[in-house]
Amino acid sequence: MISKWRWIVLRFVKRLWFRPAIFALIGLATALFSVFFSPQLPPSLAGKIGADAVDGILNILATSMLTVTTFSLTSMVTAYGSAASNATPRATRLVVEDSTTQNVVATFIGAFLFSLVGIVSLSTGAYGDQGRVILFVATLIVIAVIVLTLLRWVDHLSRLGQMIDTIGRVEAATANAMQARQGNPYLGGLPLPKSPESDLSGFIIHAQAIGYIQHVDVGALNTIAKEHKTVLDLMAVSGSFAGPNRPIAKLGVAVDDKTKASIQAAFTIADTRSYEQDPRFGFCVLSEIASRALSPAVNDPGTAIDVIGRAVRLLAMMQPGEDEKTDPERKTSDVAFPHVRVPALDIQDLFADVFAPIGRDGAAMIEVQICLQKALADLSSYGDDFTLAARTQSRRAMQHAKKALVLAEDFDRLSDIRTDI
Repeated sequence: MISKWRWIVLRFVKRLWFRPAIFALIGLATALFSVFFSPQLPPSLAGKIGADAVDGILNILATSMLTVTTFSLTSMVTAYGSAASNATPRATRLVVEDSTTQNVVATFIGAFLFSLVGIVSLSTGAYGDQGRVILFVATLIVIAVIVLTLLRWVDHLSRLGQMIDTIGRVEAATANAMQARQGNPYLGGLPLPKSPESDLSGFIIHAQAIGYIQHVDVGALNTIAKEHKTVLDLMAVSGSFAGPNRPIAKLGVAVDDKTKASIQAAFTIADTRSYEQDPRFGFCVLSEIASRALSPAVNDPGTAIDVIGRAVRLLAMMQPGEDEKTDPERKTSDVAFPHVRVPALDIQDLFADVFAPIGRDGAAMIEVQICLQKALADLSSYGDDFTLAARTQSRRAMQHAKKALVLAEDFDRLSDIRTDI
């Protein structure tokens, strides 16, 4: 469980401009390196290796890098638009945060700044003969990096923004969130017992802003609860919609306004949901992709079937191991934040997030319904919680199919498959 500040730093590093800025500084430092260390080389070395050619090379490099950078940015914008229109706008952020794309643009911008600084320095005579040698060697290294980056970029462009690539990114982001939650199901705290939503006894804390919770600093909440010798119950986790009238936490004792503000500050609230601490968001995005594919305008049942397969693979990650079946409390034995109680991830919610829209929007497509019922039948064997959730979604899908399927024999065929659940 990461702290709020570390989470902010990780989000900051993923910004599109961060890596280009770092590479630009590296390019600037490389160009200036020749000025300060040129006295260390013998003057005769410049003539031996032909360092005079560096002027023309830098001019070519500056012109070509500006063109390539512009082309790359255009390709990126096109890929973002393709991901938003073909898949869902909620998946665009994953394309924007693609590390390969960011490294490519960063390399090109850094190389452009390197050549620009080199040209300016050469025109002022700051390098001298020895400095030209260092600049010449550095330029050759930059050219080698550019060539490797271009080869990688050409291969990467063939996939960037395509439907299969976008779905894969969503699955990977969801899998990372699922793995993190599986390894730490209560975010380092204790499990919160299930109780009626009307049970609001205690000191209730409401959100100070309206939006979606992206991150909860459980460590900070534990420190506050420990200082007041009480237990804090999380009533809203990442992905929950927060507002002034929605409770986000509950304490056993009353606290002052300063402590209340500290508790509220532990919740990061933004306009949109994020993938990091919110596994359900990934499932919602996958269902959006499937629903768009099943719309009459697109009519792509194959994508919906692909999403169903990926959803099964993701949900299988939550299948309890043998040690957990024999000892359900095994994961709560080492608790980092014993003064915070956190609700568990509900299997029913995950099934509803991804399968309910597909069962509704694909009701008239027998191939989608067959795949859905087979997937639910497979998941129903993973445990009691899976069985209940699978039966619920299977029943709902059958009700939709009964009204939408034209042929009675198609529905009979579907009913035969459902008997396995």
